[in-house]
Amino acid sequence: MREVIVAGVGMTAFGKFLDRNLKSLSEEAVELALKDAGITADQVEQVVFGNAAAGVVTGQEMIRAQSSLRNTGLDGAPMFNVENACASSSSGFHLGWLMVASGQADCVLVMGSEKLTHEDKAVSFGAFQRAVDLEEPLPEGYKAGSGSLFMDLYAAKARKWMEASGANAEDFARVVVKSRHAGSLNPCAQFRKETSIEEVMQSRMISDPLTLFMCSSIGDGAAAIVLTSEAFAKKLNTPNIRVRASAVVSAKAHGERDLVAVSASRKAYEMAGLGPQDLDVVELHDASAPAELIHYENLGLCERGDAIDLIRSGDTAIGGRIPVNPSGGLLSRGHPIGATGAGQIIELVHHLRGTAGKRQKEGAKVALAENNGGQLAGDSAIAVVTILSV
Repeated sequence: MREVIVAGVGMTAFGKFLDRNLKSLSEEAVELALKDAGITADQVEQVVFGNAAAGVVTGQEMIRAQSSLRNTGLDGAPMFNVENACASSSSGFHLGWLMVASGQADCVLVMGSEKLTHEDKAVSFGAFQRAVDLEEPLPEGYKAGSGSLFMDLYAAKARKWMEASGANAEDFARVVVKSRHAGSLNPCAQFRKETSIEEVMQSRMISDPLTLFMCSSIGDGAAAIVLTSEAFAKKLNTPNIRVRASAVVSAKAHGERDLVAVSASRKAYEMAGLGPQDLDVVELHDASAPAELIHYENLGLCERGDAIDLIRSGDTAIGGRIPVNPSGGLLSRGHPIGATGAGQIIELVHHLRGTAGKRQKEGAKVALAENNGGQLAGDSAIAVVTILSV
């Protein structure tokens, strides 16, 4: 397998943009990524396009890449549409990495683009309702009522985890406070106003114990990444950020199993020849505040039972020992689901380049992104873990 380089990145702001469509968002991200890499559209040999919800929200099915990118100069290139819940663009990144690593292409554009906002909020929430096995009973402890299936699912997991770990709702609020601070430093973040534990706790209850601020929001956005071979990258004037590992695991419906995030991280660590102790900065899937704490343990950032101590210590904040979600994460940067995974990777690229501004982890050399999506058999349906290094 050949070395694969992240040669260019580009991302729109994430937010609610009722007046924009998939074409507009995609075109902006592509233009930024090509400019960053110092290449033109005709140098791109393959395109992988991640999108999760256009069929439900906008009605565009089947040719989402071709329709969204028709005005970018990429028309005519082979395009592959990837739909894999919230992990659509990280799955696309995995496929783009394989294209270059296998020698099938020297320059691949990977992107995620999502238009979730709609005049009728029921349409937006309806997109998430379809990211489960519709014929599978909901898990034990599930309580409906918030209007958001996934927040009810996250709340059930949070209640169970609180019993096992001794965490309280204020620990979840600490995640949000950290997240909003990071978002305040990120010009692309959807939420850029800092908050306090008291404000988080007093925000509207969505699904006990999750208040409004503890839940990721509906949003739109696009993120694009140029992947190249090492030989191609030598022709460019961009820092060589290397893809050390890309691991994808889908949930097992039967038999003994680890959580997909645990399995995917183990595979990625083995592939990279690294461990959690080698990481300098992490972006992980915090679709709800408790999810961040649970993933501290899933990814080996701390021992089982130590996630509460880790968030309380400040080690995962900007300026801490191992910053987690310095972009603001899904809670504050935003969660336009098809673009989320690519957005995580772009944040890490900036840290490895030393271009993350006030969010910068000084001296960052190794970074990990964990992105999951959907629900199956009581677990996320899929998890993707990516490791990058200078």
